[in-house]
Parts: sequence; structure tokens; C-alpha cells
Amino acid sequence: MRVIFAGTPLFASVALSAIHTAGHEIVAVLTQPDRPAGRGMKLTASAVKATANTLNVPVLQPLSLKNSEIQNQLIAYQADVMVVAAYGLILPQAVLDTPKYGCLNIHASLLPRWRGAAPIHRAIQTGDQTTGITIMQMDAGLDTGAMLSMQAIAIADTDTTGTLHDRLATLGGVMIADALDKIGTQAAIPQADIGVTYAAKISKAEAQLDLRLPAQQLTLNIRAFNPAPGAYILAQDNIIKIWQASVIALSAAPGTLIQADDNGIVLATGTQALCITELQLAGSKRQTAAQFIASHGVELFAHIAI
Repeated sequence: MRVIFAGTPLFASVALSAIHTAGHEIVAVLTQPDRPAGRGMKLTASAVKATANTLNVPVLQPLSLKNSEIQNQLIAYQADVMVVAAYGLILPQAVLDTPKYGCLNIHASLLPRWRGAAPIHRAIQTGDQTTGITIMQMDAGLDTGAMLSMQAIAIADTDTTGTLHDRLATLGGVMIADALDKIGTQAAIPQADIGVTYAAKISKAEAQLDLRLPAQQLTLNIRAFNPAPGAYILAQDNIIKIWQASVIALSAAPGTLIQADDNGIVLATGTQALCITELQLAGSKRQTAAQFIASHGVELFAHIAI
């Protein structure tokens, strides 16, 4: 099978490797242009570009797929199929129609739930018990195409977006290799009209914890925003990222420091309290509650923005 692959982050690079391992011919890779990253803001290649380079596959990094030049390039590859995973650019109809079997998308949810940009984050943030991977025949809509396969996995109480991402990426690689083996032999099933939800892109602003919310919701937010953008509180204008916390049955006015010891730093919330066990002051490393108290004390928590 001659495959054009379009993707950008680690989630997509896992699928790219799986397709290569399965023996398909990857004739070209589309990925986002190199972006500044890290403290030095050095131009950095995407995970997909790095993988493509190790596989000696041609890499294309257009700013858009709407111009005829890139569209003619894609036509020239005479691909059987294009596989898309977290690419980041809209595919116009001319591109969708280019490969013999169209374009397949690896989507990290059980469609039609969580169409859109951040399905893993939103599944955890909402407290979903299950999620999964859907292999979809792409159309012009936002994750609206008919489905070729779907597989569910459980979301553990300890899952973060990071841990769930890794499990889903592996599953997506297995499923897309299987879908390519079966392409042209199985009918795609239209998505249901009910149960549609949208996973809006994550903003850094929403990662600030509102301590007026119930503690249970705050723990979901902390897990959802781990590892990025990282849930945080503002304490005396200092950003403190919260990496692990649990609910504890204590109460006081939201934002009040109830107690602080080796077992955790306990802050009152809208309902019950948040026991913080791993946190990080901006510019410092991650620490347990005991380490944080020993390094910084608890005075910062006397004035928390809520």
C-alpha cells in the first residue's frame, strides 16, 4: 500500500512507525513547519519529522494545503491512501480526493464523542470512564466521517493526559496498520447523530485552578492538564504548578490553607478540600509536599488567587 502520512506530534509518530513496521510503503510525510521550542526557543522539528528522517521518507512542511502547487505534489505520489493523525492543518476536498482510497484519520476518542482538537484532555476533565481510538474515513467536516473501526479502553483513576496519550498512541498504531490491511474490503459506518460532543483546544488560561470549584473537579483538571499546559494556582503572584492531588473531607472558605505536613498541602475548595502531594514552584523542579515545605515553607499559600 502506497501511503502518504500527515501528522505532527508524538501521538502521530507512533502511528507512522507502526505503518512502516507493517510493511507499507510510505511515499511522503506531511508535518507542521519547525517551531521554536524550549528555553532557547530554538527551531525544533516535530516528532513526526524526526521519525520520517530516520525512515528516509521525504518530508513536506507546507503552511497550507489549499494551493495547487502542494496539491499537485501530492497527486504525483500516486498514493493509495493518506493517513492523518493530529496533523494540525485542514485538508481541502481536493486533497481528500487525491488518494485512491481517500484519507483515514486516527482519532483519540469514541466518536461522535469528543470530536475536535483535545479529546484526551476533555475525556479526563469530564470524568469519562472510557475512551478509545476511532479509525475514520475523512470527509470535509470536523471529525464527522464514517467509521471503519473503533476500540475502547478504560480510563484509570490515576490516568493523566500523558499516560492515557501513550496508551492510545500505541493502540492507534495497531489499529491503523490493521485498517490498511483491510482497506477496500470493509464498509464504513456513519456516525450517530446523538451523543456528539466537541473537545475544544486547551488554553493556558483555563489551566489556572479555580478553588471555588469542587475538589473532585479540580483533581480531574489536574490530571487533564498533566503534562501540558500544567494546572496551576497563583500564590502571591507566584505560579505553582500542581501535578498530583486528591480529595480530602475537610472544609473552609475556598483558598484557605487548612494544613500542611509531609502528607500534603491541604487547600479548601468549593466543596471539600484538595490535598496536594506533588507541586512545582515556577523556576524550580517538581517536589513532593514535604520537599516543597522544606524548601519554600507555606507562606506562599497565605494569599492564593481564586
